[in-house]
Amino acid sequence: MIRKDSFTLPGAKGRPMLIDVTYDDAFKNPPLVIFAHGFKGFKDWGTHDLLARYFAEKGFRFLKFNFSHNGTTPANPLDFADLTAFADNTVSIELEDLDTIIDFACSGASMPMTNGVYLIGHSMGGGVSIIKTAEDSRIKKLVTMASISGFRNLWPKQMEQQWRLQSVFYFENKRTGQQMPVKSTLLDDLDSHPLRLDIIRQASFVTQPWLIVHGDADPTVPASHSQQLYEANPAAQYIVQKGADHTFGGEHPFTGDALPAPLVEFCDTAISFLSK
Repeated sequence: MIRKDSFTLPGAKGRPMLIDVTYDDAFKNPPLVIFAHGFKGFKDWGTHDLLARYFAEKGFRFLKFNFSHNGTTPANPLDFADLTAFADNTVSIELEDLDTIIDFACSGASMPMTNGVYLIGHSMGGGVSIIKTAEDSRIKKLVTMASISGFRNLWPKQMEQQWRLQSVFYFENKRTGQQMPVKSTLLDDLDSHPLRLDIIRQASFVTQPWLIVHGDADPTVPASHSQQLYEANPAAQYIVQKGADHTFGGEHPFTGDALPAPLVEFCDTAISFLSK
């Protein structure tokens, strides 16, 4: 039977992180996959629950979580209700959060203990996952989907001067119409840790098996980003998925009861890779 257990952990600066783990109790000690969402994402976005169930049916535990400063709250997990937290987010904060999640997964405190985890990162979560994988041997395999190759690729370089002058820049959420603030402390974080937060540099240090998947119809993060990652680490397996967009057919809200075909193709590719 498919089950889902939920937890709450304190993340960076004490802000709570909601977590859920989906699994089929017919499988004993299944391997654990951790999923890291992207910018303006959250664990219950669109097709993520169906994604978790698909992996569970194939014999995995699938852990997804909200980064502590992603703008959602335990009371409002589907809405960006805490824009103060969103404004304060940095890459270093997300790396701290991901470390907390891996500690939790490997501790055996609230779920079966695991000696290592598989990590899947989407979009900005892909960039964070690459850095974490380069630093953490507990990550046994990495899968990135539609990953960015640099955090500063998320905005035009010329806007940074104005961003610093105003101390904040607003990113529009086209789905909700919200103007979502991000403080210039994000830029300060990138400037203060230029080597650690250089995704391409860190990609070259990943020694674990790594699957890079990118859609050739991605309008948000061009497939050239993943090509750069592959060039930095040609030992990785690189797949350009034909016809796939940035979310591989997913959308929010998602009203279907089955994964879209591009996501099924991604899942089957990733599961084959993780099962070897």
